[in-house]
Amino acid sequence: MSTLRTLLVLALGAGLGAAGQAWYAQRAPSASGPLLQAPAAGASERAILYYRDPSGAPLWSATPKKDAAGRDYLPVYDDEEISFDPKPPPAKAASRERRILYYRNPMGLPDTSPVPKKDAMGMDYIPVYEDEEADDGKTVKVSLDRVQRSGVRTEPVEHRVLVRPVRGVGTVAIDESRLTVVALRADGYIEDLFVNTTGRSVRAGEPLFRLYSPQIQQAQIDLLVAVGAVRRGVVGAEADRALNGAMQRLRNLGVPESRIREVRETGANPRTLDWPAPAAGTVISKRVINGQRVAAGDELYRIADLSTMWVIADVAEADLALIKPGTRALVTFRAYPTEPVEGTVSLIYPEVKTETRTARVRLEVPNPDGRLKADMYADVVFRIGADEAPVLAVPDGAVIDSGTRQVVLVSRGEGRFEPRAVTLGRRGEGYREVLAGLQAGEEVVTTAAFLIDAESNLRAALNTFTREPDGRKPADAAKEDDGRKEAAR
Repeated sequence: MSTLRTLLVLALGAGLGAAGQAWYAQRAPSASGPLLQAPAAGASERAILYYRDPSGAPLWSATPKKDAAGRDYLPVYDDEEISFDPKPPPAKAASRERRILYYRNPMGLPDTSPVPKKDAMGMDYIPVYEDEEADDGKTVKVSLDRVQRSGVRTEPVEHRVLVRPVRGVGTVAIDESRLTVVALRADGYIEDLFVNTTGRSVRAGEPLFRLYSPQIQQAQIDLLVAVGAVRRGVVGAEADRALNGAMQRLRNLGVPESRIREVRETGANPRTLDWPAPAAGTVISKRVINGQRVAAGDELYRIADLSTMWVIADVAEADLALIKPGTRALVTFRAYPTEPVEGTVSLIYPEVKTETRTARVRLEVPNPDGRLKADMYADVVFRIGADEAPVLAVPDGAVIDSGTRQVVLVSRGEGRFEPRAVTLGRRGEGYREVLAGLQAGEEVVTTAAFLIDAESNLRAALNTFTREPDGRKPADAAKEDDGRKEAAR
């Protein structure tokens, strides 16, 4: 094999000889030392392949010789590797050798190995060095450059009022407690109709229609007889009972006190009576026309006070526990999407619809200008927790939820982060209540938390997850297992 290598080198030298002579002729005789230093000859048994020019020129010789300046050609041994590339600068000596503790999964999975290996995708496991372990065993360190490139943001833990929105869809309804029905307690005839259209607003005491009723006429005559007896000087319990009984019959028939007083004072017996409106509001129903004969108990009008309206909202069964009477809600009507109003829950109806699994919740909303109409659609947002005291809270983005535990990253400065297990409560408007694990003023990572998790693999937490039952690290346990297997062999 050495003979073959010698012949190949000699053939190369012969091919480059002419070019080498011309190059060498142009160089000054006082050229300094050789460009490439060959190592000194070793032991006598080392075989010499050929001889090369001491100045580094591409000149070769199969036998010892001298150059034009009288310098000996340098021998090239068979165990030498000649390179014409410039030598790299010597590397700085490491202050100390870094010891690898174990290798972690490159995708951030809680999987370690005591020896180098690849994952299912062919990616090399990443070594974890001894100096990368946190000093206290709880924090992890990420380079500041990577923290900056990852866009890490932090936010202090503060006390906040957590308002959780619960949404529902509802319709506008008339307040049933503000409805008034106009009905007679005696038969009669409508001789004139003053309020003859639906939707008209009326005032309390305003005449609605003119009524003739034989029963009311008879009661008025009885009152006149009793008043006449008193005026004639008839005294005694019998006269008083007759007078009081006549007035009570008129009251029982619904005759206003103003008419009773008029009959007593004037002694007149008017044939008709202008029936007054019992309450102020809007006529939403009219069931009488001019000249109609009406019977006792017939509903003639229905008057509603529309200054306050109801909104009946359908709420999911799962959200019912969060709502109670007095809860405030923001109601937006489809007809006025840019003008929401605030309402208050007054009642939760006692039944759940089996078809939709929703319950009806009643809210009272003001309607001073009368723009709200019955059966309007409305979107309701219940502001759960708006009246409660502030609680310690962190942003939703700060929580790393594995399904069985929740962790936040507490910033310790200079790229150091501590994974901290927390106990969380209710949520609202992008924040989560912290029941345990954090204190006010601590800085938590709100963005790029998962990037830090993948970068550092949450080293302290990983150690906890991957320790053996007896507390040993995976690398130590693996070494002991290998030792036991070797001893068994």
